[in-house]
Amino acid sequence: MDKQEIQNTLYIPQETWDNELGILLINDIIDARKKEGITQKQLEAMSGVKQPIISRMERGNTDPKLSTILKILGSFGKTLQIVSVKENKE
Repeated sequence: MDKQEIQNTLYIPQETWDNELGILLINDIIDARKKEGITQKQLEAMSGVKQPIISRMERGNTDPKLSTILKILGSFGKTLQIVSVKENKE
């Protein structure tokens, strides 16, 4: 059984979509941090989010609160935007 078949067995489509969105968001945060040449410890100082939490989030070992994500994004001068799912899939 391949990864996709296992995923389809374990998760309903909405859960799979949610997981994929979460992975994309965390990857964007990692990319922004690395692009700026910022360590996790420096990001802690900038955002107020403890380095171990940042590390767990980047490794996918935790499901961060929205407030945590917003603090980190704010450190990069970014935020989240609500957009139609239909627009993103087209």
